[in-house]
Amino acid sequence: MSPAATERDLLAAEYVAGLLDQAEMTAVEARLAGEPALAAAVAEWCDRLVALDDTALPARPGLQVWHNIEAALDRPVTRPAARPSLKARLAGLWADLAFWRVSGLAGAAAALALAVVLALTLARDARAPTLIAVLVSETGRAGAVVQVYGDGSAALLALEHVAVPEGRALQVWTKWSDARGPVSIGLLGRAASAPLATADLPAARRDQLFEITLEPAAGSPTGRPTGPILYKGLAADPL
Repeated sequence: MSPAATERDLLAAEYVAGLLDQAEMTAVEARLAGEPALAAAVAEWCDRLVALDDTALPARPGLQVWHNIEAALDRPVTRPAARPSLKARLAGLWADLAFWRVSGLAGAAAALALAVVLALTLARDARAPTLIAVLVSETGRAGAVVQVYGDGSAALLALEHVAVPEGRALQVWTKWSDARGPVSIGLLGRAASAPLATADLPAARRDQLFEITLEPAAGSPTGRPTGPILYKGLAADPL
């Protein structure tokens, strides 16, 4: 992909994800009618990212959210401190081909899609993860990302829809030593982004295994993985 095409694809991704400010959004919309290549890129990103809506757990904002919004209306607007643009961060991820080879993601489109998801997650969360594990299937498809934070907490970000049969559930595991074996850190009725129960476990480290298996609805009856492994990956330093 040429630099111009890469730049166009990144712009389309930001536009579809809603990461541009109003002026930038208006500028992109003005270009769509006269630039078929940009319009096609926007259409492709709509198709790629629409499935992510199905992985988000529904949440109702509490009263404090509305109170904070009302209070903010009376405060002067301040410009946040400058930081590298999302476009620059995505370009860096795009260029890191070694990471995608290690993760088994050979396709450039899959690499860029995962880069956008990771950047979106970092943008939503003020905390920067200390470790990231990309969980992939046997065929090399990225199905989820585990982010581990400095305070010991962790979260799962689902990237693919998984058809979970009735009476079954997705169980998330981690293993930091062969002696201890795998430990359950989450049970989900469907592929969704959710916090993981890692607070009482030893601090995560590089090359620690994370995996997702298909188990009974109540979880593995043995305390160990019993179903097929859907996705797995090793923890590594963030890019």
